[in-house]
Amino acid sequence: MKVALVGYGKMGHMIERAALARSHEVVCTVDLFASDATCITSDSREMIDAIRSSGAQGVIEFSHPASVMNNIQTLIPTGIPLVVGTTGWKYRLEEVSELVALNKTALLHASNFSIGVNLFYRMVREATRLMAAYEEYDTALFESHHNQKADSPSGTALDIARIVMDGNPRKNTLVTDAFTRKPESNELHLSSVRVGAVPGTHTVWFDSLADSIELTHTARNREGFAMGAVRAIEWLSALDGDGKKKLGVYTMDDVFDC
Repeated sequence: MKVALVGYGKMGHMIERAALARSHEVVCTVDLFASDATCITSDSREMIDAIRSSGAQGVIEFSHPASVMNNIQTLIPTGIPLVVGTTGWKYRLEEVSELVALNKTALLHASNFSIGVNLFYRMVREATRLMAAYEEYDTALFESHHNQKADSPSGTALDIARIVMDGNPRKNTLVTDAFTRKPESNELHLSSVRVGAVPGTHTVWFDSLADSIELTHTARNREGFAMGAVRAIEWLSALDGDGKKKLGVYTMDDVFDC
């Protein structure tokens, strides 16, 4: 298929290599600054014209939290299936979902496209279900990423926090700042570190006086994220089980459950 990339930094280049490895054609690359992008612009109309004229059948957006909402609002009206990997905009998901429905198109978003991470979500969900029955176990989260990452905590960590709070009713308040007091028992603490070139590490602790259980996912590189994004646009662009094009808002759960 013909793919357009919005955001052509390190991740965009990795996605391009992954798309080519799966025999796709990258027909348009859009970025604000990348000198090797086919369209260097901050103008929404220029971006749309470039993508439409390229004949793209799917768009993958990996840009920056500061520009992602403008990109989403610009790209949805094209009707081209859109995969969004940039984080920091989920608080506006309802607004985006309405725009997708209005334009009768499809959007898939995820904080993390890694196969391993999406399996890790399932492990955390089941572990939380098991541990919730035992009040002596407290729970906390930790994540670390490279020092070029623009947001904190990571979207993946926030997804993990939601999974834990959904599965354990005793944890109903998320705290991402440092504590200057004793934490309350209902608070789930999520701490973040930004350092060096760490691709991404996420840990869930279940801790008691008797012992401690840790679940950790450690990414070795970002190639897995890129390949997952390509698989996501393949799935989103394919017809559904009834032979119709997909409409609506999806996540990687839909890809893994098919």
